[in-house]
Amino acid sequence: MRRRAGVPTVLMLALGLLSLTAAPPGCDKDSSSSGGSTGSTGDILIGHYASMTGDTATFGVSADEGIRLAMNEINGAGGVLGKKVRVITTDDRSLSDEAKTTVERLINQDKVVALLGEISSSRSIAGAPVAQDAQVPMLSPGSTNVGVTKAGDYIFRACFTDDIQGQALARFAIENLKLKRFAFLYPVNNDYGVGLRKIIMNALQAKGAQVVADLGYTEKSDVDFRGQLTRIKAANPEAIFVTGYYTEAGLIAQQARELGLNVPLIGGDGWDSDQTVQIGGKAVEGCYFSNHYSPDEDRPEVKKFVETYKAAYKNPDGSPKVPDAMAILGYDSMRLMTDAIKRAGSTEGRKIRDALAATKDFPGASGNITIDENRNAKKAVVILKIENGKFRYMARINP
Repeated sequence: MRRRAGVPTVLMLALGLLSLTAAPPGCDKDSSSSGGSTGSTGDILIGHYASMTGDTATFGVSADEGIRLAMNEINGAGGVLGKKVRVITTDDRSLSDEAKTTVERLINQDKVVALLGEISSSRSIAGAPVAQDAQVPMLSPGSTNVGVTKAGDYIFRACFTDDIQGQALARFAIENLKLKRFAFLYPVNNDYGVGLRKIIMNALQAKGAQVVADLGYTEKSDVDFRGQLTRIKAANPEAIFVTGYYTEAGLIAQQARELGLNVPLIGGDGWDSDQTVQIGGKAVEGCYFSNHYSPDEDRPEVKKFVETYKAAYKNPDGSPKVPDAMAILGYDSMRLMTDAIKRAGSTEGRKIRDALAATKDFPGASGNITIDENRNAKKAVVILKIENGKFRYMARINP
């Protein structure tokens, strides 16, 4: 199979370039520094490694925008421990090997006291051992694979895990959609997609549902899914779980409709990007995916965040940019990390780690965050439906 080329990749690159101009004033994405925990300017340095370009660039761009929105608010309120906070963002280009290298650079060259990242589970799994070995606390805004925090006691996350997400998706499909026959199409080389598939499948079968087809594809390589979809169609499912990222989900939806396969596609939070609709078009109408929040939620914290974000960031046409889940998770992660530094009263890694581990009911915009004994956040799951090219809030499912 040939590697994907053309519009999706170009769009990702463009979004990465756009992010360099979209941040609020005073945000330096490529800051260089030296001098340990406070850098040459006396600032507290926090590293962020992210996919600013590449196949999943919208993840990194959105998270970075949320992080920098929080940074500006924190510094505007007096900073942390009497110092300003400065974020250094490095681009891992949506590659796991590059994620490891960027973490090494942030720790060894930039001397950051803490890390935010990654959104992708595979890239967090690549970077986490480096942070653990260096005893630098790492907080992933959006990596949901259950294995991420198993790298060690310095590794945390600010989002729900795939076991919570998978159970919620299974419940929604059976109880809300009243479906019983399901197929799976998943990326065999992606930790997130493989793990989420297994959890959803087990949950469905435990509730008496049937899995009538289970087929894989190779992420970043396959662009033609018609062979798998033909076999799925023959199995006559009532819905198809596609547990990869938005880059493939839109293409899979298009090809499914071309084959006359018109059942709903259901995905996880890896679908959360405007590119899902831009790539999939009308083919993704009536499909569902789980997420961390919806900008349409009637909660004061959400309304305030959306209003502030839209005032800070604009689309290429000048219209206010609506924040996706990766933006709000980045925002909450930055606030949580700096809150831990305040509670620790120090930029020492061990003390920050202990403060993060002690987090109870932190008031995040995406929901209250309590860190459990495995350094994971237990939070509700939101289900969205794609209608008229928009993501419409359907349900909020508590773990």
